[in-house]
Amino acid sequence: MKLICIGRNYTAHIQELANERPEEPVVFIKPDSAILPKDQDFYIPEFSNEIHYEVEVLVKIKKVGKHIDQKFAHTYYDEIGLGIDFTARDLQAKLKEKGLPWEKAKGFDGAAVIGKWLSKDRFEDTNDLNFSLLKNNEVVQKGNTSLMLWKIDELISYVSTYFMLKKGDIIFTGTPSGVGKIVANDYLSGLLEGQEMFSVKIK
Repeated sequence: MKLICIGRNYTAHIQELANERPEEPVVFIKPDSAILPKDQDFYIPEFSNEIHYEVEVLVKIKKVGKHIDQKFAHTYYDEIGLGIDFTARDLQAKLKEKGLPWEKAKGFDGAAVIGKWLSKDRFEDTNDLNFSLLKNNEVVQKGNTSLMLWKIDELISYVSTYFMLKKGDIIFTGTPSGVGKIVANDYLSGLLEGQEMFSVKIK
């Protein structure tokens, strides 16, 4: 099982970090050891002073696929979720400056929060899903999947060109604007179409 993450998939987030708009999806991988165990607090790692939250809609792959045609991509998942891609922004900046991979800043232990899963049949259109992140009960991120540069089916098709997708793989589809720093005692919760999908305490 692998976690496939998409970077720079919302224009406003690209702008807030002063990044260049990509011509194709930015893809990176988190190891399965990055998954924060259910009901466990997130502990800020000692190697970073600037851990940022990034809320993202998640898709769970349900069968093996390679070189998937976009028109068939919808048959490769039937569950939608919400999670957090925790990022050591200070470490990431140093790595980017040197042209090095991001894995240390993105794939450390606990860096992937995965909430509960809902059947995609509950939603009229997966390309029109509202989601948000609350920090200490205040909304800090709001997004809608209609604002993605590359929609879910496009991402599945694109990723499967490079990586064979397997049952249980999870795609993090990118974060909207509003990312920010966490500190000890913060409390984060994520909503998808008004339903709470996860909550996590910061230590």
